[in-house]
Amino acid sequence: MTIALIDTGCANIASVRFALERAGLDHDVVTEPAGAADCDRIILPGVGAAGPAMERLKARGWSETLPQDGRPLMGICLGMQLLFEHSAEGDVDGLGLLPGRVERLPRPDGLVWPHMGWNALEGFAVGEPLLTGISAGSHAYFVHGYYVSAGRVTQAQCDYGVPVSAIVRQGQVSGCQFHPERSGAVGARILSNFAGIKA
Repeated sequence: MTIALIDTGCANIASVRFALERAGLDHDVVTEPAGAADCDRIILPGVGAAGPAMERLKARGWSETLPQDGRPLMGICLGMQLLFEHSAEGDVDGLGLLPGRVERLPRPDGLVWPHMGWNALEGFAVGEPLLTGISAGSHAYFVHGYYVSAGRVTQAQCDYGVPVSAIVRQGQVSGCQFHPERSGAVGARILSNFAGIKA
């Protein structure tokens, strides 16, 4: 089993690669869809802004191929947000693989914007395979200023003044708003769970 790790030029590929290596997961770093042809799963990481990231996905052919791809796909942080229909960050359309919109995270009273740091995962969906072996209240590391409100594709959430979708999934398409590669044993288990999802 091999995971294709998409390098769009706007992601911290090194930390995700190290996390996959620590979890014992084989992976290939790919820039174009052809490079992922022999892989079993796909991870779309991302940092930065939605507009430039979508431009790179379009330029390299991912925006056309990912909606047609039936393999398990996980987006991380900005990569998760790009799975949705539209983002208020730059007023850009996403990949449309999940229903919903990405909105600017309100600044909670007494807290800072953007949301940066450890937060507890709560509101687990019953039977969600990405959460196998993870206990409610476990902490993950977040860095984001935009969010998807908790809804029907939300499998776990956190609270930052509003309910934030922390893990989403619909069918073969999933995402983590937090950084599993920076979330210690919890993140490593989630990556391993993703590798084990039935294709």
